[in-house]
Amino acid sequence: MFRRLFLILTALSLAFTKAADDKPNIILFLADDLGWTGLSCFESDLYETPHLDKLAAGGMKFTDAHSACTVCSPSRAAIMTGMTPAQLHLTTFIAGQNRPYAKLNIPDWTLGLKESYTTVAEALKVGGYQTWQIGKWHLDFPGSTVGPTGHGFDFARDRPEGSRGHFLSKEAVAELALETNYATDYFGKLAAKKINEKSADPFFLYLAFHVPHTPVTGREDLVEYFEGKITDNLVHNNPHYAAMVKSMDDAVGNVVTALKETGQLDNTLIIFTSDNGGLTQRNGKHDNFTENLPLRRGKGSAFEGGTRVPTIVYWPGKIKAGTTCDEPIMGIDFYPTLLELTGIEGSAEQNQLIEGVSIKALLEDPDATIDRDLYWHFPHYHAGGDSPYSSIKAKDWRLVEFFEDGGSIELYNLKDDISESLDLSATNPEIVQDLHQRLKQWRKDVGAQMMTENSNFDPERQGETAKRKKR
Repeated sequence: MFRRLFLILTALSLAFTKAADDKPNIILFLADDLGWTGLSCFESDLYETPHLDKLAAGGMKFTDAHSACTVCSPSRAAIMTGMTPAQLHLTTFIAGQNRPYAKLNIPDWTLGLKESYTTVAEALKVGGYQTWQIGKWHLDFPGSTVGPTGHGFDFARDRPEGSRGHFLSKEAVAELALETNYATDYFGKLAAKKINEKSADPFFLYLAFHVPHTPVTGREDLVEYFEGKITDNLVHNNPHYAAMVKSMDDAVGNVVTALKETGQLDNTLIIFTSDNGGLTQRNGKHDNFTENLPLRRGKGSAFEGGTRVPTIVYWPGKIKAGTTCDEPIMGIDFYPTLLELTGIEGSAEQNQLIEGVSIKALLEDPDATIDRDLYWHFPHYHAGGDSPYSSIKAKDWRLVEFFEDGGSIELYNLKDDISESLDLSATNPEIVQDLHQRLKQWRKDVGAQMMTENSNFDPERQGETAKRKKR
């Protein structure tokens, strides 16, 4: 079921199958809370993303790509390790949410990415790469100062001191001679500066945006621009959200321009994806942030809207331009894919149960298939979504098990019902039995943590939150 991935981090004289100058530069763009239809090339009727659209037109779009969790920290940890959040025991955002009167007690989960795991940055670094992290990290244990440089990155920079939300201090604006005080602009300019300054060695850039996560506040000039484009018939109709997406796209454009100007674009592999679906609800109420339609719900939920995300892979001369792949993939797949594409090999004791698989075959042939199921396990409550659940996606089928009422099952055929509007569990008992058994076996294989009954359950107070007790 699992593939062993081999890295030797101590053997710097390791004989790689590709020389350093044959390895591509690698850029991984990660959006924050961007839903499946959050780009114009993924059918948004308002958001403008010309730079990302151009990458999609010159590369491959994945229409059935998923984050490894319905919230951010677990998805980011999965990308860094190739392991599912269930196996890492890092299963919700750090530091999580405690509901002392809910029906179930959440497990004693791990509140950060352990340094013992070999990250993709560490693996690539040993393979001769310079490694840079810019933007959101969100994987440190509470109170820890380890940061990205403790996990294999040579350089790391988030929002400068003095920043407030998505806006920078005057000192930060002056640092890069920015024309705006918007943090996303800062990240794009900083990444371009690093590319212009780099040496001859290949680089891995992980640029993790803070947008379009709340607070939903865009750059004023862009907000004004999109306010003039709002009409009653639009699915996407929040000008602030549209402005945030546009700023992210402009930052991507700055990075691509730097690659062109330094003659590196043709030898650069670019991946764009998101950490989870777009936020549509909070505290059980619908919020006018964005929409993931035709998908059901969004961030924090058990459904496709919570995990299906827009994904683009661009590599000139290697990936046929303008192709589309409908095969399901997940964020855990990028780790083994990058190692196979760069020819890095070796052994790592801490990452022995890599669940991701290389998608190299899909990049070569979008009609290829991968024989595996995708799994999620979320033993938590979330303000934007559902109670604790597990789910399995087996090609066109998605089964969801909710735990609060003793394990109720819902089953959907995504080929016929992408909106998950018709529960087919009652009319397909054999499929339910098969998929449920696979889901339970997977939880056992990865050591997934389960919930327990809460003796303090109070129906009148079950939605209340409290600070998590320190361990």
